Amino acid sequence: MSGAERDAVTVTSAVLRRWPLPPPGVGKEARGRTCVVGGSDRTPGAVLLAAEAALRSGAGKLQVATTASTAPALGVALPEALVLGLAQNADGGIDPACGAQGSELAELAAGAHAVCLGVGTIGEPAVVALLEALVPPLEQTVVLDALGLAPVTRDATFLHHLRGAAVLTPNLNELAIVLGADEEEVTRDTAGAARELARRSRCTVAAGGGESWIAAPDGRLWLDVSGGAGLGVSGSGDVLAGIVTGLCARGADPVQAAVWACHLHGRAGDRLASSVGRLGFLARELPAEVPRVLAEIEV
Repeated sequence: MSGAERDAVTVTSAVLRRWPLPPPGVGKEARGRTCVVGGSDRTPGAVLLAAEAALRSGAGKLQVATTASTAPALGVALPEALVLGLAQNADGGIDPACGAQGSELAELAAGAHAVCLGVGTIGEPAVVALLEALVPPLEQTVVLDALGLAPVTRDATFLHHLRGAAVLTPNLNELAIVLGADEEEVTRDTAGAARELARRSRCTVAAGGGESWIAAPDGRLWLDVSGGAGLGVSGSGDVLAGIVTGLCARGADPVQAAVWACHLHGRAGDRLASSVGRLGFLARELPAEVPRVLAEIEV
């Protein structure tokens, strides 16, 4: 056991009951506005997973920005959401010019309480250019997932201006890439790697594998062992990013949102493991379990 691991708090329902989420408001505006930005021609479903997860975690108002070619289908799949179709580049991803200040996307993101960036995006140079235009003026909580982590890989200070109001949700491979480390080394000491990334980036880090490690910028550390191997499935990370974003939108601070989100995500997996099987449940089935887990914890 590493020194980092010995410092960790193991997350349980009892721990979370002593750290309750902010009470929900009575209207959709009172529970916060989320903005999920991502997707491409090849991976349109990631945005759907993250967006539904944000609502299922209690956020009140949902806004989604994705590629113009997939926006109509996403709008039908998410009748609760405002869906903004964005210009595309030749690869079928979001055109980086869409992030320019004064653009529709920039105004949509600036008006949200929490913004999720990166799910389902393709083309690292284009994604980096998009986020480098879109993120610096933002003052609300930002959640970066998947290729959305690329700007932090290039520059660890990318989110320093947010003063801790940001969450990174890498899987173990992404965690290794962002740190410039060997994946086997990160797997052996995920706790230390998550803490190091939190220190460098000044963001909360929720790093998932067979278990989840959540590291705060000030060095605090949590371990969540719920969920198991079944969560290692395509789209599961998109759901986690959406839960974090939804909890931030409804008023949780980034550290609390990340800790709660990992447990909600894991417990949703546990529920599906008991009803479907330890392996073989789908990421799309996770969001519907989140309100049930919330109710169980908050009783």
